[in-house]
Amino acid sequence: MSEETKVQETAAAEVSQDAMDNFVSLKKGDTVNGTIVKIEDNQVFVSLGYKYDGVIPLRELSSVQLENAQNAVQVGQEVQLKVVSIDDEKEKLVLSKKVIDGEKAWDGLQARFDSGEVFEITVADVVKGGLVADVGVRGFIPASMVERHFVEDFSDYKGRTLRVKVKEIDRENNKVILSAKEVLDAEFEQNKQAVIGNLQVGQELDGTVQRLTPFGAFVDIGGIDGLVHVSELSWQHVAHPKDVVTEGQSVRVKVLKVDPAAGKISLSIKAAQPGPWESTNGQFNVGDIVTGTVRRIVSFGVFVEIAPGVEGLVHISQLAHRHVATPNEVVKEGQEVKAKILDFNPAEKRVSLSIKETEEAPEQAPDQKRERSDRGERAPRAPKVELNNPNVSLSNESMSFTLAERFGDKLSKLK
Repeated sequence: MSEETKVQETAAAEVSQDAMDNFVSLKKGDTVNGTIVKIEDNQVFVSLGYKYDGVIPLRELSSVQLENAQNAVQVGQEVQLKVVSIDDEKEKLVLSKKVIDGEKAWDGLQARFDSGEVFEITVADVVKGGLVADVGVRGFIPASMVERHFVEDFSDYKGRTLRVKVKEIDRENNKVILSAKEVLDAEFEQNKQAVIGNLQVGQELDGTVQRLTPFGAFVDIGGIDGLVHVSELSWQHVAHPKDVVTEGQSVRVKVLKVDPAAGKISLSIKAAQPGPWESTNGQFNVGDIVTGTVRRIVSFGVFVEIAPGVEGLVHISQLAHRHVATPNEVVKEGQEVKAKILDFNPAEKRVSLSIKETEEAPEQAPDQKRERSDRGERAPRAPKVELNNPNVSLSNESMSFTLAERFGDKLSKLK
């Protein structure tokens, strides 16, 4: 045997012995390094440099449920693994990737929790009550912590990338709670302050109706919402915002008030539109008979809308030809009435109306005339008659009374 042959045999024996030593020393719980050599749907084969390859079952690949192994690793990828079990007779070596990933993850997650770091995750699954992500361990995002708004169906969130913070961490109970909403809230507040800082009262903007409430509509004006109160939706009376606008509708708004401290913005849709008084200028004239709707009843009269946003006052004295104690005796809210325009002043936004001027005055009954006479209405006096005495002027009535009084006694004696 040549010297060279002896050296080769010695080297081979040493390599074989090293491999045997490594294999013999391998035991359950050991941490090993390997390379992915083959991927099947429910398992992955790993070369460890030993006599036979190890296997990572699908359940040991990730802390979250996987549909197939291809979603977790790639051929040629180097991985660190934990030995789960060894069966030399069957040449079966079971390994776990998720155990090592979990051990490495806790320290990192704790550091992210302490610093409030924002990081990206991929939604691995949609479960009851929220979303699941693999962050080395199983990370759970409750439904209430996914978005700033309510989400009814999360079915299309699987596979999405979300930016999150660690909300809660409990290593003993293997619990990690993540929140995407906190990230969105912080970004929203930052953007909100920037937008509010640039807003000016009286400024007009384009916005989008986001949501409706009984008291108004919230309009997005560049990443933040402002409130259009129901009274500012239209020049006409609005019972509910849904009667005027819809969610998603584009609208033009005017800034009424900005409160940076409270983060509130008051907007108006009607103020960004031509006012009804401007559009009605020249449409109505004094003496016109118009049809309107009673909108409000007050003690001194009623307000009648004769055009969208244009109301005129019918004073209580102009409601009827008869005496009216309260306006409710004659009209009711929502009633359609005819009225005559007594005065129309668009510049001062004032209209005076009369309902009674559209109706004929009733004829007086004879007893009403007598009643008026009894209350002090006298017949016209008789014309004055001049006597020969220029210093005396009497009426026929006073003269006849004076003659009868003066000559009455003498006339009776002649009879």
